[in-house]
Amino acid sequence: MIRSELIKKLETENVELKTEEIEKIVDLFFGEIIQRLADGGRVELRGFGAFSTRDRSPRQGRNPRTGASVEVPSKRVPYFKPGKEVRERLNT
Repeated sequence: MIRSELIKKLETENVELKTEEIEKIVDLFFGEIIQRLADGGRVELRGFGAFSTRDRSPRQGRNPRTGASVEVPSKRVPYFKPGKEVRERLNT
């Protein structure tokens, strides 16, 4: 599902809201998750899962085009751990 499909689904289930209002809600929702992760926090949605970040150490990579060694700096990457209900629905 992409963002526009999510908005259309929310529109069909909430006919009293305008498209612009739904877009603002979706933007606010994802914006808050992103901001919390950027601040080093964690977002837990009970029954769905938890978003957090993990640190990746610096390492030696390889340019696939040239084969040359490249220094890859350390970075934080997003991580999602599904909740119990999600895991159960996926494995029924």
